[in-house]
Amino acid sequence: MTTFVLVHGGGHGGWCWAPVRRALQHAGHEVFAPTLSGLADRSHLLSPELGLETHVANIAALLRFEDLHDVVLVGHSYGGMVVTGAADREAHRVGRLVYLDAAIPEGGEALVDVSPGLLLLAGTTRIVDGVELGLWPDAAAQAIYGLETCPLKDWALERLTPHPWKTVTDKLILRDPVRLARIPRTVVNCPASLTNRPEAMRHRWLQAELVLSLDTGHDMMLTAPQKVIDILLQAGKFG
Repeated sequence: MTTFVLVHGGGHGGWCWAPVRRALQHAGHEVFAPTLSGLADRSHLLSPELGLETHVANIAALLRFEDLHDVVLVGHSYGGMVVTGAADREAHRVGRLVYLDAAIPEGGEALVDVSPGLLLLAGTTRIVDGVELGLWPDAAAQAIYGLETCPLKDWALERLTPHPWKTVTDKLILRDPVRLARIPRTVVNCPASLTNRPEAMRHRWLQAELVLSLDTGHDMMLTAPQKVIDILLQAGKFG
């Protein structure tokens, strides 16, 4: 049995892992798919102070309070920022990091540094109750997430929520980058996303114990769930 912790990306929630989570659980694995503070079923926790460190603490606390070990810690998109920070805090609990078309940051970098295309959305943010929110679930969302032809498109679009923008601009603070770097990694790239990665950083998405390419929409856990399941099971075997 493998323990998986699945961390969603911007504007999503634990709900987006449902097809993958259920299949992994049916195969006998332990699976956690938490929603990060301020999003989806936890949107009531929005506050002006909510930032990247809040989300890192969400996942680090889950690992600690559930007393999890040898975890396959999976991050999608913005979730790559979160799992990197959580693995830094609780490295002894993580057996493998998996980045699914995800940000792969170094210490001192924000999501806008590793995914500078997000700066194009900066002008679309809105202030609600003192909180700056972006990635609004409007007509552009299905294109951003690659859901145009996904059978689960309507189901997903009605569950998307705006994302606290502070988490996008906050810098990731690492406490032990040397220990973090020792954790084995699997990196799964969508070719279109890889092409748009900053050229000077692109090597990060090509350096791991296992590097795979999956030609599908950015929300690969919804657009190609069976392929993601197979990849995660493969990652679990590596430990």
